[in-house]
Amino acid sequence: MFDFSPKTIIFSIMRMIEHTFGLFKHRFVEKYVHFCSMNQDIITIQSLADNKNIVVDYIDDDFAIIDNVKDLVEPNPTRVPMNFVVACTAGRVHAQLNETPVELGKNQILLAPPGAMMSDFLISPDFEFKAVFFTTRLLQSFLRERINVWNEVMYIHRAHVITLEPGDIEFFFHFYDMLRLCIDTQATGKPYHSEVIRSVMRGAFLELCGTLKMKFPEAAQSSTVRSADNIFKAFLDLLSTCDRPHRKVSSFAAQLNITSKYLSHVCKRQSGKSANEWITEKILNEITFYLKHTDLSIKQVADRLGFANPSFFGKYVKQHFGKTPVQIREQ
Repeated sequence: MFDFSPKTIIFSIMRMIEHTFGLFKHRFVEKYVHFCSMNQDIITIQSLADNKNIVVDYIDDDFAIIDNVKDLVEPNPTRVPMNFVVACTAGRVHAQLNETPVELGKNQILLAPPGAMMSDFLISPDFEFKAVFFTTRLLQSFLRERINVWNEVMYIHRAHVITLEPGDIEFFFHFYDMLRLCIDTQATGKPYHSEVIRSVMRGAFLELCGTLKMKFPEAAQSSTVRSADNIFKAFLDLLSTCDRPHRKVSSFAAQLNITSKYLSHVCKRQSGKSANEWITEKILNEITFYLKHTDLSIKQVADRLGFANPSFFGKYVKQHFGKTPVQIREQ
């Protein structure tokens, strides 16, 4: 059984950070160094505890703040089960986010939802970053009714890389300095320390949400559609965290206490895609990840995604990709 508790997920992400966004300490002849591995890490809390490369500013059950890593080890393809924001402060990184190329440079931030798959990294020697990883529960508590802005930018516009204006950069740097001050005083034993840190974090997230709203004004929906937005958001949350996504729309609708027809209507209204199209997209992303970036057998992949048997899985893959699972794996 896999442990998907918030703290275990955070620990897993910390290991991913070590493998993904490292600093090069050596000189290279070429400007960039490319890494692409066919293996996926088996992440344990013990492996994190034994690792001294990660620079952790703060960690609790709902979020982790990473300042950097000390040394780079070869990054493997990794699926991140939490939301994360990475701010590039120097250098540049190219990668695949859910099989889509992304490029992150200085004064840009990368936003990603739970379940995002990162792979095929190309990192410049001078790359530096700050990162925050957080649960959806925390994000909802921070943004509250403004969560619809985040959801539309993330899931509808799929705007994962945002360029910050000079004023925004200065503003967030001040927030980061304040956050570091709060973290540095942790040893004093003052009461309400965690609450103070979360209050500063909430201010930063509200400012980020305001920045997103300015860049995507159409994401600011009226109160008349908030109920539908909440249903759509809940559906996306269920879909991003479910273990076996190959299931009927009715399965998700039942968990939301609504009919399949209404769930599809809400999804179509909010995103232009039906619930079944969202489920199919999730499954295809999972298939691509497991076949290209893990050593799981075809049977294991089929079982993990919720297919009744490898034969049915093979037909599904052939229908959507025009290739067999073996052909995709060998591609």
